[in-house]
Amino acid sequence: MPLTGFDIPEKYEYQTGFLANLETEAVKGALPIGQNSPQKCPYGLYAEKISGTAFTAPRWENQQTWVYRIIPSAVHSSFQPLDSGDRLEAKFNHIPNQLRWDPFDINADVDWVQGLHMVAGAGDPSVKNGVAYYIYGAAKSMAEKSAMYNADGDMLVVPQTGALDIQTEMGHLLVRPNEICVLPRGIRYRVQLVNDEPIRGYILEVYNGHFHLPELGPIGSNCLANARDFQIPVAAYTHDTTSEWKVYNKFCAQLFCSSQNHTPFDVVAWEGRYYPYKYDLGRFNTIGTISYDHPDPSLNTVLTVSSNAHPGTAIADFVIFPPRWLVAEDTFRPPSYHRNCMSEFMGLIKGSYIAKDGGKGGFQAAGASLHNCMSSHGPDAEAFEKASNEELVPVKVGLGSMAFMFESCYMVGVTNWGLKACQKIQSEYSKESWGGLKDLFSPPKSLD
Repeated sequence: MPLTGFDIPEKYEYQTGFLANLETEAVKGALPIGQNSPQKCPYGLYAEKISGTAFTAPRWENQQTWVYRIIPSAVHSSFQPLDSGDRLEAKFNHIPNQLRWDPFDINADVDWVQGLHMVAGAGDPSVKNGVAYYIYGAAKSMAEKSAMYNADGDMLVVPQTGALDIQTEMGHLLVRPNEICVLPRGIRYRVQLVNDEPIRGYILEVYNGHFHLPELGPIGSNCLANARDFQIPVAAYTHDTTSEWKVYNKFCAQLFCSSQNHTPFDVVAWEGRYYPYKYDLGRFNTIGTISYDHPDPSLNTVLTVSSNAHPGTAIADFVIFPPRWLVAEDTFRPPSYHRNCMSEFMGLIKGSYIAKDGGKGGFQAAGASLHNCMSSHGPDAEAFEKASNEELVPVKVGLGSMAFMFESCYMVGVTNWGLKACQKIQSEYSKESWGGLKDLFSPPKSLD
């Protein structure tokens, strides 16, 4: 199995199992037995419930966790608004043109909180409906006595450069390039650098629902991302009720801050189904054709958020294009030219993508592209020429590469930062990609 090799060794222990009901305690006996909220919790702890879904959601989709902490999270000063400019503003320019960005910069003077920039999105977090796409880039750890949480939705984080050492209420996560993590709505966390290496990557935020594994249908009970490979923190707490802490809150696409005289990372034990987790993309079991024709990219879906209004149509899909064998006969092996009712935002963690030029000015690692609803796209002229004429022998593609896609049923708009302020838009993307395609039409000669 092509497991990912990392330069940074793992340093934490985890529980496993996607959406399993888990329990963990850093001090033996900290979890109450047989009930969630006894008159007095063990060791003088406070019981606190974190609900990621409505109380009355069906049992199979209900996500909640009971935490047992030293001080309740309600103890803090009033939240005060912070000026974050237009970095997080959910105001969009809806454009039908194909767009592509050069690699995004890393700001050497900022941490995770200051390094978040919304590039594109759709909808409105105040009514819990929509998605947002971010680029993050930072060269500093968050302040030692600080934490953040996002009231707007769940964030799926895709590191491209540098590892994230994330302290959460439920425990620790080390998330390296070629791994992903999900930070659920409302969960407090702090992002630290590893070995002072700068960080950069992508974020998919969903305002409604939560990520789940796609249905497998005729595939059966295994393959794609397997539940056993998702890793969840074990309880790990800090005891600090004397220091002043700052807690940042992204609420309705605005940034707020409060202070408190205790650490938010004081959960001694917890049990439930609502927690952060990570996944190694190298464990994805890719499925593909062994006869003819290129399958739809939905076959490479790692996680999805379904639309209740239209079953089978996703609010958001996270799709990857890992190293894989291509063996199809008499087949144009890259993705075909197409127009999609879904919107496709692509990023590249490393290497190159089979259908695009990866050179300077092309589709590069740390860059991105957006092909909106019904915007035509497909292989560039060079990729088309190569794929149309190469010998069709079994070949493993994508070695040393990992491309991904955020796909959504929404018509995705671009923020002012993504369109102008970042100064990364490739103005000649469409012309350079498809302007060189030739007229190859050769009808049969008419009979005399």
